Amino acid sequence: MSEISKEYDFKKVEDKWVGAWDESIYYFDWNSSAPQYIIDTPPPYPTGNFHIGNALNWCYIDFVARYKRMRGYNVMFPQGWDCHGLPTEVKVEEIHGITKNMVPREEFRRLCEEMTAGNIAKMRVTMRRLGFSNDWSNEYVTMDPDYYSKTQRSFVRMYDDGLIYREDHPVNWCPRCSTAIAFAEVEYDSRTTTLNHLRFPSPLGDLEIATTRPELLAACVAVAVHPNDELRRKYIGSQVAVPVFDYPVPVIADEAVDPAFGTGAVMICTFGDKQDVRWWVEHHLPLRQAIDREGRMTEAAGNFAGMKISECKDAIIDEMRSGGIIFKEEPLDQNVGLCWRCKTAIEILSERQWFVKIDPAEIVETSAEIRWVPDHMETRLLNWTGTMDWDWCISRQRIFATPIPVWYCRGCGEPLVAKEEWLPLDPNLTGPPVPCPKCGSDDLEPETDVLDTWMDSSISVLNVTGWLGPHEPRYPAQLRPQGHDIIRTWAFYTILRAKALVGTRPWDSILVNGMVLGEDGRKMSKSLNNFIAPEEVVAKYGADAFRQWAAVGGSPGSDVMFRWKDVISGGRFLQKIWSMYRFSAPHAVRFDDAAPNQVDRWLLFELSKMIDAVTGSMERFAFDEAFRAIRSFAWEVLADNYIELVKSRLYGPDGPEKRAAQDTIFKALEALTALLAPFTPFIAEEIRRNFSGESVHTASWPEPLGLEAQPEGVLIKEVASAVRRYKSDRGMALNSPLAGIEVYCDLDLETADLTGSTGSPVSVKRGRPEIETRAIEVRPKMKAIGPVFKDKSGEIIGELEGMDPEEVAQMVEAGRIEVDLGGDLVEVSPAAVEIVTETLSAGRAVDMISLDGATVLIGTGP
Repeated sequence: MSEISKEYDFKKVEDKWVGAWDESIYYFDWNSSAPQYIIDTPPPYPTGNFHIGNALNWCYIDFVARYKRMRGYNVMFPQGWDCHGLPTEVKVEEIHGITKNMVPREEFRRLCEEMTAGNIAKMRVTMRRLGFSNDWSNEYVTMDPDYYSKTQRSFVRMYDDGLIYREDHPVNWCPRCSTAIAFAEVEYDSRTTTLNHLRFPSPLGDLEIATTRPELLAACVAVAVHPNDELRRKYIGSQVAVPVFDYPVPVIADEAVDPAFGTGAVMICTFGDKQDVRWWVEHHLPLRQAIDREGRMTEAAGNFAGMKISECKDAIIDEMRSGGIIFKEEPLDQNVGLCWRCKTAIEILSERQWFVKIDPAEIVETSAEIRWVPDHMETRLLNWTGTMDWDWCISRQRIFATPIPVWYCRGCGEPLVAKEEWLPLDPNLTGPPVPCPKCGSDDLEPETDVLDTWMDSSISVLNVTGWLGPHEPRYPAQLRPQGHDIIRTWAFYTILRAKALVGTRPWDSILVNGMVLGEDGRKMSKSLNNFIAPEEVVAKYGADAFRQWAAVGGSPGSDVMFRWKDVISGGRFLQKIWSMYRFSAPHAVRFDDAAPNQVDRWLLFELSKMIDAVTGSMERFAFDEAFRAIRSFAWEVLADNYIELVKSRLYGPDGPEKRAAQDTIFKALEALTALLAPFTPFIAEEIRRNFSGESVHTASWPEPLGLEAQPEGVLIKEVASAVRRYKSDRGMALNSPLAGIEVYCDLDLETADLTGSTGSPVSVKRGRPEIETRAIEVRPKMKAIGPVFKDKSGEIIGELEGMDPEEVAQMVEAGRIEVDLGGDLVEVSPAAVEIVTETLSAGRAVDMISLDGATVLIGTGP
């Protein structure tokens, strides 16, 4: 065996294995009869930076994947890339100094694909450097025709099944991104706005209403009051005039109006919020669209047409103030819906869009079939499902996304949805092979909208389980790992689509991870200057130290704070493991005929108990518990106790006792490297290869040894630890010999390892020792005597020191000490003296250590 360096060089070891590992050992075998474990890995957005939140989630996934392989499962840990989306379009426009409309669609898409491919390549490097055991044979890229053809085929199938439709309907619209967005893509922010009180003229007298959106007066189609509002009931059924624009609208009754809010009367606009949409539908109101797709006022706004929304709001308020229409303004806190991408306030516009039907009851029923980890995370899905008012809007007004495979007849307007066998295609580049199915015309125009990117990623699980592929499908998958921030999108949509397309739940379990917080406790962000890149951590301390932070930083579902001290602690543990291996390597030898003694059996029992605990924790995805158990065993049980106990055997002459210790060390190292492999794959591989020649990543997970508890070994370990503490407390070298050690207990202890580890003769005796304690010295305390007796203190101290220690001890016990000063008796407090005693056993001076189940006597005199 070559010489093992004293210091662990993580960079050398990790770089070595990144380049040397055969990744084919991680490939899923479609023909295997082993139980499958397919992971629906999140396909990250290819920004080029694999951020620390990704790294945390992928650590969790890798822990599971490596563990399940070692347990005999046929594991698929695929890697996908969710490529399409607005951020890429914006970046391409920025890099090339263009807008998407300045170049042909196919050229703009090519530029997006080119940049995305480069970003994917960068992220692959980081993922390999972090030691992730991805199955690269099952990599998928959503922008590639092989994948988006499945997205298109899913669209066609759901359309044919009546689950996708196209109609004019209010949708959430981002004026800045110029696209429709789904409700799940709307974020909310608390802001303070102004509630404007204004008057609507009426023959019955002005009706006062309150609104935060005066710019929508041009879109007002009715005013609503509560049917039981005594003050305003008279207006129901009449008409009022919309101020500034002077056109009549009806006053209607609706129980959803809150008479206590504002003035008690509400203007209904198309559309200010979701409640406006509900009223518009329920009361069959007309549509007046005052805002266009670019966030500017339409012709319906009259003199304000062409203005930006904010400009129009200010102009209308100024006009109403000058006309006396506004009579009160007051601040109001409200939640404003924002586009999740650009944080622009959304509008609700009536647009012709494509939608997927949502069946909330089916989502809830399917969710109940899935194991949620932690289980409380399911509540987020259920709460979201309970708020669904509209179907899922899936069309987007962008370019870099999966094309909607549809054409429209210019003659009759009939849509022509592509057949599955025509796919993949872009209708803007390819015409249909058949005429209009309704009128027979060949004059068809392409759909220019594209699909929501969630339409791509929501079939990730179907893709990895073999849907529409060359192999027999294997759904459901066994695990979906993801962040809690996308439960209402990715989890929700995936459940919906799996049920719609294949009629089953998408996965058996869903493992939810939290967000990464900076050391300041806030969400990690470049703008907050608390951002750490995984590459920075790896460069300083290595991937295995980083992965330990992920393991022990928190339990799944909880937010995890990144702290450098946790990574540094991980690095120290790697050095501890390495030092232990360096010592053990020359001694670790397997012997089939080894006969373990009490200490060996104690270690093997502790090992077995730890294997059982770690296995249970891994099954529950409790990675923090699992790794802490491994670390505690390696550091405290194996390194600090067992190895110290058996050193004399390991360095002693060859024989059954030495071979038993060598075999035990071998078994411990073998099991320990296997248990470490999911968490710290680099050092586990380096150690296992060096001492056994095999890869730990093709090894099996260790099984508990089925041993009974070993009280004798436990007690031997406790005695040895107590003797070490005894020496340390007295400033003695740990290898200093003692006069003798006697252990009194009710167990038959073997003494060889105690004798070797303490460097002292050891005897074991049954029962309890006969102990005698006697006083041997009186030590007066000047601090207690001086302030009381002042000039007599010296004389009193001298007398105390000359008194019989046994007599003084008896006085202390009685509660008073009398000192004779030339015939005068002076009373001294018992607290003013210290009685030094010695312990005797069979007339010999000893120190006594009391342990649970034993008494240890250490000889201190002849």
